[in-house]
Amino acid sequence: MTRLQTRLCKRMLPTGVDRVGLEYIRHYAPRARAVLSEQGFHAVLSESDSALVFRTLLEQDFSRVAAMRMLSAKALLAAWKKTPVPGGVLLHTSHSGMEFARYPRAMRKLGVRTVFMVHDLIPLTHAEYCREGVRETHRRRIHTVLEHAAGVIANSSFTLDSLTDEAHRARMTLPRSVVARLAPGIDRPATDSRAPLDTPYFVMLGTIEPRKNHWFMLHVWRRIVEESGGNAPKLVVIGRRGWECENVVDMLERCESLKGAVVEQSNCSDRDLQVWLQHARALLFPSFVEGYGMPLVEALTMQVPVLASDLGVFREVAGDVPDYLDPLDGPGWMTRIRAYTQAPSPERDSQLVRIAQFGPPTWTEHFARVDRFLEELD
Repeated sequence: MTRLQTRLCKRMLPTGVDRVGLEYIRHYAPRARAVLSEQGFHAVLSESDSALVFRTLLEQDFSRVAAMRMLSAKALLAAWKKTPVPGGVLLHTSHSGMEFARYPRAMRKLGVRTVFMVHDLIPLTHAEYCREGVRETHRRRIHTVLEHAAGVIANSSFTLDSLTDEAHRARMTLPRSVVARLAPGIDRPATDSRAPLDTPYFVMLGTIEPRKNHWFMLHVWRRIVEESGGNAPKLVVIGRRGWECENVVDMLERCESLKGAVVEQSNCSDRDLQVWLQHARALLFPSFVEGYGMPLVEALTMQVPVLASDLGVFREVAGDVPDYLDPLDGPGWMTRIRAYTQAPSPERDSQLVRIAQFGPPTWTEHFARVDRFLEELD
């Protein structure tokens, strides 16, 4: 729970990876203890301190940040007391800290088997979309998994195939593994709410970074605004500004054509996110590459249509439900967005019929697979 605690202390709202970690806490907290890891050195919190930390994280209670820091300091000071935990399993659900091999080695000496969740290998397969230096860090992470993991949980077959390819390339052995798809990180609203805008709008959801393709979509939107004027739909960009996104920021802050046409929501609560999605004409997901695609599942679960890049992992998760396009097909995206803006819209109505047949993954199914996998490791 190191990443979760760090982000809470910085008062940062959960991302998709964080939501997965929170679900693991929700499922395993009654029989688990919290582990902190820094630079590969770890500390296991007491049962009472773990319970407090788990509750604070699940409630996203920023008022307990000072108490969390004190608990962390206490745990690290007592970290030299290494108590064996024979038969224990360490569940590591984020990529943070995976690059330090001393971490699983130390756990093994205590009789603990480490099970890593792998979300993607994008820094290895598509380094051009990542920050400089991340490729080598992620290679160390993946090789630590391949060498030291007792088991691997993959979020998709696509991710597991990528991990298998890297194992073959590096001439390493693939640990025992299971594919357990991720359920939505947000719930469908229990009641209808008022639309936040009086005009049709579309949503892009995710951290602003190169592979999410915001820059392309903003150019598409500028063309739509130039051609449709006041009748153009709005684009709502939900997500914090990430890395190497200077061109996107320039468009958001300096493009005159987009002023009033694009709404940026950089610090959106779960409740606000539900409302924005619920009333959108569609979720736009023009990514170049994804390991899974949590926003796609969240939108379809809420019966919201999706226009997405034609990626194999999206078809694995959602079948033929969304409308798929090439992530660089500007005219194609413009045509589909205009069609979905109309009311009524035959194209949008057709997808709504397909969505009715969509069976979203559930956390109950996810943990049934994971629990069975952990039992098999015994």
